[in-house]
Amino acid sequence: MPDTIQHRVLKVIATTKRIPLESVQPDSTFEALGIDSLDRLNILFDLESEFDIEINDDDAKKVQNIQEMVLGIQQLLDAKSGANPDPNSDAKPEPSPTD
Repeated sequence: MPDTIQHRVLKVIATTKRIPLESVQPDSTFEALGIDSLDRLNILFDLESEFDIEINDDDAKKVQNIQEMVLGIQQLLDAKSGANPDPNSDAKPEPSPTD
């Protein structure tokens, strides 16, 4: 079974918090899992590394549960993959030597 985004998020949370994966559910709140502000920060760093994304601190503070976190990561991944597939597409042509 391939790892879904949700499964990967659950694994990161379980690993970072050092709790059994089975205890981390998509509808779990951070409070129910005993995740404090320092844990959240560590989880964010680990998620950024896992998914090769940057998570905005202000947006991250609004997230209250794992499902919101999964949705936010999905949005970041969608934006990353569709934002600019060709890194040179916005590049302006260099002037020719005769200009």
